[in-house]
Amino acid sequence: MKEFTPAPDSASIVSVTDRVKPVALGMGVTSVHFLGPRAAFVGGEENVAFVDDKGEVTTVAVHSGGILSTASDGKRLIMGGDDGKVVSLDAKGEVTLLATDPKRRWIDAVALHPDGAYAWSAGKTATVKSGKSEEKSLDVPSTVGGLAFAPKGLRLAIAHYNGATLWFPNMEGSAEFLPWAGSHLGVTFSPDNKFLVTSMHEAALHGWRLADNRHMRMTGYPGRVRSMSWSAGGKGLATSGADTVIIWPFASKDGPMGKEPAMLAPLQARVAAVACHPKNDILACGYSDGTVLMVRMEDGAEILVRRNGTPPVAGLAWNAKGTLLAFADENGDGGLLEL
Repeated sequence: MKEFTPAPDSASIVSVTDRVKPVALGMGVTSVHFLGPRAAFVGGEENVAFVDDKGEVTTVAVHSGGILSTASDGKRLIMGGDDGKVVSLDAKGEVTLLATDPKRRWIDAVALHPDGAYAWSAGKTATVKSGKSEEKSLDVPSTVGGLAFAPKGLRLAIAHYNGATLWFPNMEGSAEFLPWAGSHLGVTFSPDNKFLVTSMHEAALHGWRLADNRHMRMTGYPGRVRSMSWSAGGKGLATSGADTVIIWPFASKDGPMGKEPAMLAPLQARVAAVACHPKNDILACGYSDGTVLMVRMEDGAEILVRRNGTPPVAGLAWNAKGTLLAFADENGDGGLLEL
């Protein structure tokens, strides 16, 4: 990443826009992932478009309606739809039906564990399937807003109204309620398994230190946080929701409690999506005006990847090696950048 040069202000930007391979998908995009060497652009309806490093597009039908939720580990992509189905897509483009809700309810959230277990939710019910074991379900107080597996052990976090629930599916009576007033929509564990953070319907995040369930309030956003990404070492949580990338510090045992976040890459537009590099302290960020930047966390140096003038960026993703960046806006116009 030698192309980064320290920038005294946001006007001092090194451009690599001419190295971006444009991708025109012809469909609205809701998220971007990598499956093996190919980028997978998830459409709002029915399809996922694979794009290889040459820019060639292959479309795969995965649902018979809207795609509502996605999760990926780089080897497969789990999706939930308004057809009541949970499906997986692997790097070869093969689609597997994993589950169908008996009542054909919408699959609002999905999650994928590193060992292959997966979870999904419909209404107030969260369900986990691990290996050859039977499905296990838990009802929470209200509609599930988000799901996340802990990085160690088979433990599921379930975000919902007025808090989150932590659940060990293989242990009876193990559900633990973490209260906080408001509607919790997204959820993530820190990579070291010490913190849990939720994004809220309000313009805020909320967190708990899991050793003692101490609260962590992370407020001050002008808008809702719709995208969160942990830095490579897990010392920072990058978030959207403002006209800068907000990065909360998690290097100490107290996490962000009593500390101010870093604010990088200010623009006259709202940050819509963030994706931290898998190996280095670099992040990619997309804005509401279509701008895409790469930013070095240490000093805030920026590289312009894509200029403004399009709909909001819908998704960003790095491949596992951190050598390819894929992005797309809500209309399905995007690109691939090889570093």
